[in-house]
Amino acid sequence: MFLSGAGLPGWIWDDVRRSLGEGRETRVASRPGNGRARLRDYAQAAIDSAPTGGFVIVAHSAGGVIGSEVLRLVPERVSAFLAISAVIPRPGGSFISAMPVPNRWLLSAVMRFAGTRPPDSAIRRGLAHGLAEQVADRIIADFTPESPGLYRDGTAHREWSGWRGYLRTSGDRELPIALQRRCAQRLGAAWQYELDAGHLPMLEDHPAVAASITRFLDSRRAPVDSRAEILG
Repeated sequence: MFLSGAGLPGWIWDDVRRSLGEGRETRVASRPGNGRARLRDYAQAAIDSAPTGGFVIVAHSAGGVIGSEVLRLVPERVSAFLAISAVIPRPGGSFISAMPVPNRWLLSAVMRFAGTRPPDSAIRRGLAHGLAEQVADRIIADFTPESPGLYRDGTAHREWSGWRGYLRTSGDRELPIALQRRCAQRLGAAWQYELDAGHLPMLEDHPAVAASITRFLDSRRAPVDSRAEILG
C-alpha cells in the first residue's frame, strides 16, 4: 500500500505500480476529505484502503507520519515498512517536530498564516525539482492542501518488529540527506539504499524505485551475510 506525501495525488505511483507487474496487488491509500482531519483520520483512511489481511507499507515524505500511526493501530497487519524520503518522527513527535531547528519554527508560522499549500514557485523549486516541466505543471495543478492535523499531531509510542527499510534521495531539496538519515535511524531501518534523484523519485526514475521496492521485499528472505544493501 502506497502512502503519498502531503498534497500529492495518487497518480504519482502509476508507473511504479505498472513496473512492479500484475503479480503484486498494489493500492494507493486514500485521504480524508475533511480539512480538519486529525492524524488518526489519515491513518484510518489508509487502513480502510488496504487489502484484506496483511500488507506492506511504502510511505513517501509525510506519508511516513501516517504510516507510523498505521503501525500503532494495526501492527499485526503490516508485514514490512519501506520509507522513501519519508519523515519519521520520534514516538510522540509530529511532522513539524521532526524538522530541524529553525525550520520547524518557520514551517509552523507559515502554516498558521498562509495555510498548507506552498506557492506554485516553491513547489516547482523544491518538490518538483528534477522533473520534466509538464510533469511539474501537473503536480502543481493537482496539489491538494492537507489538514494542519497531518503536520501537527503527534504519533503515539509504537512497538513493531517487522522488516523496515529506507530509500534515500540524494538530490532532494525538500528533505536534506542528513535528515533522511536521522529518519532512517528513527525507523530502525535495517535495509537502506540511495538513489540519485529529487524528492519525487517515483516520477523522476520509476524503474529504479520499482527495483528498489523489489530488492527491499526480497531482502527479507536473504541470508544476513548476503544482504549487500543493509547498511550499518
